[in-house]
Amino acid sequence: MKGRIRVLHLGKYYPPVSGGIETVLETLCRHERSSVETRALVVNKAPGTRHETRDGVPVTRAGSMLSVGAVSLSPSLPYWLARARADVIVLHEPNPMALLAYAIVRPKTPLIVWYHSEVIRPMWRYRLFYHPFLELALRRASRIVVASPPMRDVAALAAHRDRCVVIPYGLEVDRYAASSEVTGRAEALRRSAGAPILLFVGRLVRYKGLDVLLRALPGLDARAVLVGGGPLRRELEGLASELGVRDRVQFVGQVSDDERLSWYYAASAFVLPSVTRQEAFGMVQLEAMFCGRPVVSTDLPTGVPWVNEHGVTGLVARHGDVSSLRAALQQLLADPALGRRLGASGHARVLREFTADRMSRAALSLYDDVAVGAASDVVPAAS
Repeated sequence: MKGRIRVLHLGKYYPPVSGGIETVLETLCRHERSSVETRALVVNKAPGTRHETRDGVPVTRAGSMLSVGAVSLSPSLPYWLARARADVIVLHEPNPMALLAYAIVRPKTPLIVWYHSEVIRPMWRYRLFYHPFLELALRRASRIVVASPPMRDVAALAAHRDRCVVIPYGLEVDRYAASSEVTGRAEALRRSAGAPILLFVGRLVRYKGLDVLLRALPGLDARAVLVGGGPLRRELEGLASELGVRDRVQFVGQVSDDERLSWYYAASAFVLPSVTRQEAFGMVQLEAMFCGRPVVSTDLPTGVPWVNEHGVTGLVARHGDVSSLRAALQQLLADPALGRRLGASGHARVLREFTADRMSRAALSLYDDVAVGAASDVVPAAS
């Protein structure tokens, strides 16, 4: 193929909208742009369509009319997809609006589906409203990317496993280095807490298992700090009061990147107590690991315990099990040397296996294979 490959990322949202998938999408776009012509097509949470350049990446935010649950409905997204000129389309899934737009337009451009996580819905609703659109995209995809080996085995990918490729997520590690300002702020937060900090970063939603964390807190000499917003905040505040631990739970809400980083460095341990397969990887685990924090996560049948190796970078508790989570946290609180050893191992693992450069190199190689047709096992797009 002559010239630089044109890559269109078809995502749900794009930063400054926060989220794990949004972070991955932005990282890919930022790191690819020196090698390919990359752009992002996503949905705007407001009615108007916006065209902008963010850190050198052209981004089109197709206007939306209303939201149904967590989905912003954008009638113009198919229009902008049809107008896009690309050699490869990368559809980031789960993304019902993008799947619908793709089904309407059905572009002949080679497709890669980046399958970030499963969709957890009542089975009748999933099969009726979601599965047909997802299956269409999966059938037409030349490659399907997952971020960890366990994700190749999810039910939705069973018929397409031969086209699955593992590309682990990666951090832009320069963004997580501790400046003197961050270090100073972390020390102030640590002093103010008055007890070891057990940190959670993410949305306050059901599948994160934050009720399990709160129920595990009684009996621990620690303070739980929850960074992030979400619909369950009031309910969780009420539960903390019922459990008699409200004075040891801090709901920080949404914060700046530097403030979030300071909390990572202030923490004694990072906790990801998720309880369903909707937690497929846990980018926040990488952030905590790079900052040298030991991680306590759960034994979900996804990439979560693959990222946080039990006894190597942290501890893995049984999901949904209060006693198991409390025991893991107590073990770290009682043995600070263990926490430091696990944290150092996690930092080394990120630098070795989970950097943005490593992720983008693997993605660029895949784009080239798909666009040029160099890979001998590429499956032709089905109609």
